[in-house]
Amino acid sequence: MVRCGAIAEYAIWTYEKPYEAVASIKEYLAFYPSRIDAIEVISIGAEGINMLKTTPEQNKALVLEAFDTLFNKRDYAAAQQFWSPDYIQHSAHIAPGRDVLFDLIKNIPPTLKYESGTILAEGDFVIVHGRFSDFGAAVNWIAADIVRLEAGKLAEHWDVIQDEATKEQSESGATMFGTTFPTYAGKKNKSRRVATNDSP
Repeated sequence: MVRCGAIAEYAIWTYEKPYEAVASIKEYLAFYPSRIDAIEVISIGAEGINMLKTTPEQNKALVLEAFDTLFNKRDYAAAQQFWSPDYIQHSAHIAPGRDVLFDLIKNIPPTLKYESGTILAEGDFVIVHGRFSDFGAAVNWIAADIVRLEAGKLAEHWDVIQDEATKEQSESGATMFGTTFPTYAGKKNKSRRVATNDSP
């Protein structure tokens, strides 16, 4: 268990050999949920109780590591530990499933680069603002990826995507990601500002 960022080794106990006064609650767990920050992993008995509860910071770190492993490192074997085999995909142009996602990335040019920016987490959900570049399209994609975690894995995904505008195309005069504008050779038309559902 985690309490104020530190491991509390004796925060959970069981009454395996109880005094007579507490014999009625033998094998029950006893702890104070209002006094802890997170429950990480508990395994009890032969079959075990596998209870996984992570903090927002842990969830953000997991998603960032998952994205880097798949999109930048292209380590598909390692990426399997981050994605649920029952991965649900809400993007309109990608079928559900972890294998479908992995096959999509395998067929994208190896120059693909993913950069993460602002990231938020609440409960089992993580939202990360990022940039996909050099993946074969004429422009970069700026994406807000929404991920639901389950049992320590990426279980479900939604996204909102826009083409990244150049300085000349930006009506606000502000960058869409980071502090610098992209440059596209031969790109003169207005950036497409219609949100789509087709990011990884």
